[in-house]
Amino acid sequence: MQDTYSQTTKLKPIPDSGNAAQDILMYVYQALQAKGYDPITQIVGYIISGDPTYITSYNQARSLICHLERDEILEELVRFYVNGHPESAI
Repeated sequence: MQDTYSQTTKLKPIPDSGNAAQDILMYVYQALQAKGYDPITQIVGYIISGDPTYITSYNQARSLICHLERDEILEELVRFYVNGHPESAI
């Protein structure tokens, strides 16, 4: 029997842009993509339902997204959209 406690799991660090919500969303997006999921659909499912099983546990993505409130995620998405479309902002 192999001793699983003697093996170390290596995680990739999350790039730090100074915006935790943005960093976590991008990290989760990449983890979902790496596992073959449609990241947009999965993240939307999580935001609507609050069910963390929409997010893969690969690379601790599920754990990370649970550090954010769903309203924080929505705020970040709206901020990103408005900043990318300044001519349509009121």
